[in-house]
Amino acid sequence: MLTQSLARNVRRWRTERGFTLDTLAARAGVSRGMLIQIEQARTNPSIGTVVKIGDALGVSVPTLLDYERGPKVRIVPADRAVRLWHTEGGSYNRLLAGTEAPGPLEMWDWRLMPGESSDSDPHPAGTVELVHVTSGELTLTVDGAEHRVPAGASASFEADAPHTYGNQGGAPMEMIMTVSVPPVR
Repeated sequence: MLTQSLARNVRRWRTERGFTLDTLAARAGVSRGMLIQIEQARTNPSIGTVVKIGDALGVSVPTLLDYERGPKVRIVPADRAVRLWHTEGGSYNRLLAGTEAPGPLEMWDWRLMPGESSDSDPHPAGTVELVHVTSGELTLTVDGAEHRVPAGASASFEADAPHTYGNQGGAPMEMIMTVSVPPVR
């Protein structure tokens, strides 16, 4: 089901932007073959690939995954939050909601178990992330510099550099994260 929505929406947004497969592949840093497989619903790509394609198209992951939209208010029921990454140890992230305002804006729910981490490639210039840690302690590494964000604290950073969300503590770390990507020019 998600594969079908992703296929339809990548093709739709690529066409709307006037991008060829080669143009989108170059912008996203994804192979042309992978894009063809995605557009033909023949693969279930990683969250990293979906994020790169969304960034290159200037649309949010929820838009690519085709959530229903209302005219002004859109409710995403708890059972529709999409878990896009998880580990055997119990770490995960869930996409809670997203919109285009004026570029993609996403809200995520994250859990990292002790000793686990998740790396992120740089996003387009102008991308900003906000995190609010609700339990445990986040070790946020941005462009090689490590920052500790304890429960109750928040952080914002420019996400156009490599970054890692990590949990070096002994308890699960939970946070809410918002990502704002500038519109494609």
